Amino acid sequence: MITRKLEEVEQEIAATKAELKDVHGTETEVYARIVGYYRAVKHWNKGKRDEFDQRKMFSLDASSYDITAVETESTSNKAVKTENAENPVMNTECVTFEMYTKKTCPNCPPVKDFMAKLEMNGRAIDVDTAEGLSEAAQKGVFASPTVIFYNAAGVETARCHNVEELEAVFNKVAVIA
Repeated sequence: MITRKLEEVEQEIAATKAELKDVHGTETEVYARIVGYYRAVKHWNKGKRDEFDQRKMFSLDASSYDITAVETESTSNKAVKTENAENPVMNTECVTFEMYTKKTCPNCPPVKDFMAKLEMNGRAIDVDTAEGLSEAAQKGVFASPTVIFYNAAGVETARCHNVEELEAVFNKVAVIA
C-alpha cells in the first residue's frame, strides 16, 4: 500500500491545475455547403462567413411543437383552441376544400376515403379531364392527390398531398373560418 502525505497530494493537484490552464486544443476545420459544394468555412469570403455565422441550427421536437395555441391577428384565419391535445375542438362549417385526383393515381383512394369521412363542404376535381387539368394548372397543383383548404374569405389555409399531411392538419391546426 502506497501512502502519501497530504502536502504531496495538494502539490500534485496544484501542478495539474496549472497544466490544465495552459492546454490549448487544435483548430477544428468546419465544412459547410456553399453554392452547391462543401468547402472549409475559413476559406469563404467575408460575406459568406457572416451569412454562415447568422445561420441557426434547429430541430423540431414534436413534444414541444404545439401550434394549436397559436392565434393569428386575423379572426377569419386562426388556429383552434383545444380542450386537450387528444381532442381538438374543430369548426369546419366555414372551411371548404378542393381535392384534385386522377383515376390511375395509387395514392388517391386513401385521401378520398379520409376526405369522405369529414363533414366539410368541398368538391373533387378530376385532373384527367381537360377542365380539371386547366383548373389544377391555375392553382399550381402539380401532383395528385392534392387537397387545398380555404377559409370563409376564400384564402388558402392548407395544402396536403397524403393522409399523413391531412391528419397533421386536422390533429394540430384545424383551420377555422
